[in-house]
Amino acid sequence: MDRIESVKNQKVKQWRKLHTKKEREATGTFIIEGLHLVEEALKTKEMIKGLIVSEDITLPTHWNVDQLNIILVTKEVMKAISDTEAPQGIAAICEFQKQHAADSWEKVLFVDGVQDPGNLGTIIRTADAAGIDGVILGEGTVDHYNSKVIRSSQGSIFHLPIVNGNLMEWLQVYNEKQIPIYGTSLQNGVSYREASSTEQFCLIIGNEGSGVNRELLQKTTKNLYIPIYGGAESLNVGIATGILLYHLRG
Repeated sequence: MDRIESVKNQKVKQWRKLHTKKEREATGTFIIEGLHLVEEALKTKEMIKGLIVSEDITLPTHWNVDQLNIILVTKEVMKAISDTEAPQGIAAICEFQKQHAADSWEKVLFVDGVQDPGNLGTIIRTADAAGIDGVILGEGTVDHYNSKVIRSSQGSIFHLPIVNGNLMEWLQVYNEKQIPIYGTSLQNGVSYREASSTEQFCLIIGNEGSGVNRELLQKTTKNLYIPIYGGAESLNVGIATGILLYHLRG
């Protein structure tokens, strides 16, 4: 078991860089923090490259950490690599998800340009809860390995296949498979209740301000909206995603 005491250690410097998208993409790794997230990652242990544990923390006895690389660090080191105000004393370095055969999915969520990390994390968590086969993230969407996204997902990032891709190209794939594709739009849209629940569907949700790209909306089977009965201007995109996913899957 290794031990690191200095914040100037080269590994510590590299871990800190993982809070940037550039370093994550260069190394194919990302960092998570906190007891809950690490516990969720342990359920798919193959993604974990190593555990970082503060010297004052005792690991839960029910955790299976056999054969994992565990590195003990001081409180100062843990604070240096954390991006939270109150580190819980445990972190993990994880590898990116393996590539998934997204063309075999039957219940799919497309995310077009969602930029807020909290919203994307909630969307991923909701898709996981709704039993969606996978999520495809389009251009302009925040990096799903962003620490705020991961925290908001509550660990669902470890349960649900997620890929990045060109949404227009993926729409063509699912059109050819004759799977219904639903956009989200007030313009030329119908109430979501007019869409029947089904075993196969694609749902496209869009940017918080501008919505789904018009070119994508022109390729859909039907575009849906959720009626607003009160004075609110709109629904949060995460809430809207939950309503639509649960309705479509029945």
